[in-house]
Amino acid sequence: MTSIVIPAHNEASVIGRLLDALLADSDPGDDTDILVVCNGCTDSTADVAAGRGPRVRVVETPVPSKHAALRAGDDHARGFPRVYVDADVVITGAAVRALAEPLRDEASGILATAPERRIPLDSCAWRVRAYYRIWQRLPAVREGLFGRGVIAVSKTGHERIAALPPLMADDLAASLAFGPAERRVVDAAAVVVQPPRTWPDLIRRRIRAAVSTAQMEQNQGPDEASARTSTADLKAMLREEPRLLPGVVVFLAAAVSARRRARKAVRAQDFGTWLRDESSRRN
Repeated sequence: MTSIVIPAHNEASVIGRLLDALLADSDPGDDTDILVVCNGCTDSTADVAAGRGPRVRVVETPVPSKHAALRAGDDHARGFPRVYVDADVVITGAAVRALAEPLRDEASGILATAPERRIPLDSCAWRVRAYYRIWQRLPAVREGLFGRGVIAVSKTGHERIAALPPLMADDLAASLAFGPAERRVVDAAAVVVQPPRTWPDLIRRRIRAAVSTAQMEQNQGPDEASARTSTADLKAMLREEPRLLPGVVVFLAAAVSARRRARKAVRAQDFGTWLRDESSRRN
């Protein structure tokens, strides 16, 4: 039995669209276990989730913590493969089944999977569009399991990520926990990830990413893998497509701004303040 764990903190405005997509293409014999873990919610997230019927189980915890919600989800989940899904993305039941398929055969060596990203940029400011056109071309972004809002693991894969410390960049840490031969981006599965619509909201996300990456690197050994963007990656991109130069300039401007503004939080070891982007949650 596949279990889907959805941590949700004040996601009443978006949780319904995710659950509708998961339930829409299921059949009467589908026994997929869908679990929404409402953590520290002060809105109607739990009511919206429960309103989707008996296929959706709701667990509530007063602690507003994604890590704690994930662990609570593990305590209540019924099976493997296990799929962790952020409440603000959209993925179908068919896509979840495609993610689970490679994980059923432990002999394959595949321990973790994730879907292809679909990032709708039409409603975004031009600098946001420029940023993401570069970001999506980066090798680590194309090949890693992070930044998709969905990661699926086998039982063995779960044992590996369960040992990770609580980190803001939980998806990045989970991605780096698996070698290239152990993880797979599944072409037959897609997830819609809503981007920030404004430049200030993009910078908020990038500050959070910079702080998260710094925290993760403090917990790593010196020889462990990193997903930081290198100058070599950007130069190689420009050699192949010189027309991308304006986008690279925007990308670098966002990176420099975010890192400068993240320094205060890193110096203070403030890894608990979650800079949330609300623009991507608006209809």
